[in-house]
Amino acid sequence: RAVVAALCVHGAAGMRVVPVPRMASAQLGRECVSIVTGASRGIGKGIAVELGRAGATVYVVGRSSRERPTRDRALPEGEELTVEATAEAVSAAGGCGIAAALDASDDSALEALVARVAREKGRLDVLVCSAFTTPPKLNEDSFRGPFWQQGAAMWDAVHGVGLRSSYVLCCEAAPLLMETAAHSRPLVALVSSFGGKAYTFNVAYGVGKAATDRLARDMAVQLGPRGVDTVAVYPGIVSTEGNLELARRGEWEAASGGFAFTETPAFSGRVLVEYLRRRDLRRANSGSVQVVAELAADFGITDLDGSQPPSIRSLKFLVPNYVLPDAKLKAAFPPQIATSAIALRDRLLPDYCLDWSLFAEPPPTVADGADAAA
Repeated sequence: RAVVAALCVHGAAGMRVVPVPRMASAQLGRECVSIVTGASRGIGKGIAVELGRAGATVYVVGRSSRERPTRDRALPEGEELTVEATAEAVSAAGGCGIAAALDASDDSALEALVARVAREKGRLDVLVCSAFTTPPKLNEDSFRGPFWQQGAAMWDAVHGVGLRSSYVLCCEAAPLLMETAAHSRPLVALVSSFGGKAYTFNVAYGVGKAATDRLARDMAVQLGPRGVDTVAVYPGIVSTEGNLELARRGEWEAASGGFAFTETPAFSGRVLVEYLRRRDLRRANSGSVQVVAELAADFGITDLDGSQPPSIRSLKFLVPNYVLPDAKLKAAFPPQIATSAIALRDRLLPDYCLDWSLFAEPPPTVADGADAAA
């Protein structure tokens, strides 16, 4: 209902009309030194490998190592998800991968990491903060429960590694980033989510993501004049190793609310590499929130399968998932007609992105169910 109302009121105002510039193709080169946290798997790994594909030197940071592998959630059996494996993938892609096993919640380890990079490379061009702790009871209904029932455990989980650790690492890295700015223009990228703009999962999660966005914004005030850019990036619904394992177990629908995957981890990496190349663009937008899928559309970048994933605030995503889902059409029409209706829906839907003020409205189940939850 909200989507239809938005169309009626705003018409074409929600459409992103951005010229698609020609993609840059120059390699970043080994002299582009990067740190990527949370890179043993998931989005962090996707970004690290794509930086490697562009020729960069990447310090692959994560807890899970061959000496001490970690599995804090269900993951595919037989697949090595360690910093060493990602570092090897970075090198195989054409870059230089350097494994750095550490716990991002350990301030002294983050300090030592930056000192190591300064000692070994003498510069830092890219800092990507993607580390995040799996929240408690992720696959249970209580994950979406009232905040007064979740208490401090949920708050500490989503604000420790993922917010505090990002802040601490940025504090440690800032001097080296500013030194590097004498030769190039470094970028700090914080991996956030649409939870920073709209109610998602629970109170603590949304506050943590909104704070991550604000961290990027406010750091830009102080780092921008010193030659360092910042950005918060919003991936879509990503087919990480953990999410794929949930799907294999038949648990993904309950955990996600029934959404299909829209992007691979590599998609975020492809887009971030191209954003990194466009110095004038990122300088002009330093401190902003950027949606991976929307940047990809602007840049003409596709996912691994050649598809163009929609933004989560685009009608191409919202209508099939909220207004006219496949299940609704299949229940209303015979199979052959339903298949044609789904194809017609997907073909005719415009790629309108709702204004953030509309997208941020709480879902009806949250607003209307307040009394019931109490």
